[in-house]
Amino acid sequence: MIYGGNFRPWAAPRVSPLSQPHNHTVTAPANVGELEALLSEPSAAVTRALESCPGDIVILGAGGKMGPTLARMAVRASRPGSRRVIAVSRFGTAAAEASLNAAGVETLPCDLLNVEQVRALPDTPNVIFMAGQKFGSAESPAQTWAMNVEVPGFCAERYAGSRIVAFSTGNVYPLWPSASRGPTESDATGPIGDYAKSCLGREHVFEVAAARGTPVSIVRLNYAIDLRYGVLTDIACKVLTGEPVSLAMGHVNIIWQGDANRAALELLAQASCPASIWNVTGREVLSVRALATELGLRLRRTPVFEGTEAPDALLSDASKMHSALGPTEIPLATMLDWTAEWVAEGRPLLGKPTKFGVRDGKF
Repeated sequence: MIYGGNFRPWAAPRVSPLSQPHNHTVTAPANVGELEALLSEPSAAVTRALESCPGDIVILGAGGKMGPTLARMAVRASRPGSRRVIAVSRFGTAAAEASLNAAGVETLPCDLLNVEQVRALPDTPNVIFMAGQKFGSAESPAQTWAMNVEVPGFCAERYAGSRIVAFSTGNVYPLWPSASRGPTESDATGPIGDYAKSCLGREHVFEVAAARGTPVSIVRLNYAIDLRYGVLTDIACKVLTGEPVSLAMGHVNIIWQGDANRAALELLAQASCPASIWNVTGREVLSVRALATELGLRLRRTPVFEGTEAPDALLSDASKMHSALGPTEIPLATMLDWTAEWVAEGRPLLGKPTKFGVRDGKF
């Protein structure tokens, strides 16, 4: 079974998710265009949620791994001409902007560290905040704190009174026993390292905004996967090349990026004062060893492992999300199939490892 540890009886699955029938009839994406179309496909629940949140949407920090497909999803879930979807980022290339523009997303270059540029952003009643810094935090802690705490302050002030979905991370929790389902939103935080501590600082900034009347939903995400990056892609690449798979962080949670996009847009309708907090990830606690083994079967490779599983890991219990929002659409077995095929075929990768095995908080 793919599950790790000994679950409490109420959490025990009847079958492994690998043995569950696939509930998604879409064929595996064969190229980047098909992948991005799938990642930006809205559900009926997203469409209903956005209908209850009229007006334009601005996505701050939209140039990262998730932002472009989330922006496209917002356009696809909205009636034509009913709202502007505005992606705000530094935008590294003209091609990135052009791709979004072609999908009906307006783009607005902005340095979110520049408070005057932030104040000049257009008024919108709906905000998705995705800006932040993770990698390089150990070398540049001051820059990390500026991006993860100062920038949220600028943006919370600029969009006071708007609905805000603010992305955070499951890293705000301490390492949790692998034999459990992980911490819920009501459990104590315990961030390790500058990145995680600054992300908790970001949450507090938005909590203050909510206390002053700005409705907020905080999204503690870990780990979203896209076939071009993510935990499964990291593992599959190692299995394919024979590089050892570390078992230091022996258990993980994952969620298909399209499902994470859908959850974030649905949570606009759940924004509240005080701020509501949501763990956003898959239902299962997954064994890294078993994931590598299953990917090895698909890739016709025998994984090589190093180290042993610790009794705890970075985990989150997303039962609240799964009870309140529309169902996730891509099951684990499908993610494994698609990832193995994508990596085996040598299709494009982002070259951005998740570093999910880091246990000391130094990214």
